[in-house]
Amino acid sequence: MSDISALEGRITDALDRIRKGLDGRLVQGASDANLTADLEKERAANAELVQRVAILKERQDTQVTSLTARVETQRSQLMKLDGELQKLRASNVQLREMNTQLRETVTTGLAPELHSDAVAAEIAALHAQRSADAAEMDAILTELKPLIAESANATG
Repeated sequence: MSDISALEGRITDALDRIRKGLDGRLVQGASDANLTADLEKERAANAELVQRVAILKERQDTQVTSLTARVETQRSQLMKLDGELQKLRASNVQLREMNTQLRETVTTGLAPELHSDAVAAEIAALHAQRSADAAEMDAILTELKPLIAESANATG
């Protein structure tokens, strides 16, 4: 009987070892399932971050393009304004010269061609001044239009 008890003890020990081994595999399988679930969560989070970065990059590219266009528009308007101001300066110089000649002529005797040249120079100066004012107004309006549009978008 002692042999049966010894065999029974050995079989019980073997079954315990088998049970422990199966429990270990179940725990390891559950751990693998948890790791797989965690990995999938991280992959989803990474995909979401990649998508956000793509959206931010697109938004940034759009803003850069918009700002570049605004800079180019302002640059061309400044060039136009500078040209108009150069015309105005030249016209004012011519007007001063004509007025100086007119003053000298009046003191020595009136010459009708100088008077009409002075009037023509004054008219040219007024036209140049008007063109410079128009160019300056265009530059101001160009600056105000985006601000008005932003304000309208913000309130509406």
